[in-house]
Amino acid sequence: MKSKSDEGWERRVEEEVSRNFQEFQKLLPAILESQRGKIALMRDGEIVAFFNTRLQARAAGDARYSDGIWSIQEVTDEVIDVGFVSHANFGKV
Repeated sequence: MKSKSDEGWERRVEEEVSRNFQEFQKLLPAILESQRGKIALMRDGEIVAFFNTRLQARAAGDARYSDGIWSIQEVTDEVIDVGFVSHANFGKV
């Protein structure tokens, strides 16, 4: 398994975040009313789970995916994508 220190890891995270955000936008209409305000943990373009806080979602991402390749997204109808870094996990909570 590759680690976060491997060359190309940041590129892999950026690709994951981008794919997850695109898929999240497609899923949003179906989940907005039931999950509004929750934080979605995503991997491989799929929502893995919902959490009440970003801290909970990040802790779950760290616990489930030791490679750090995952992202989180708030369930809201406001566009808050401020780029790759806002969604990426770099091993810090």
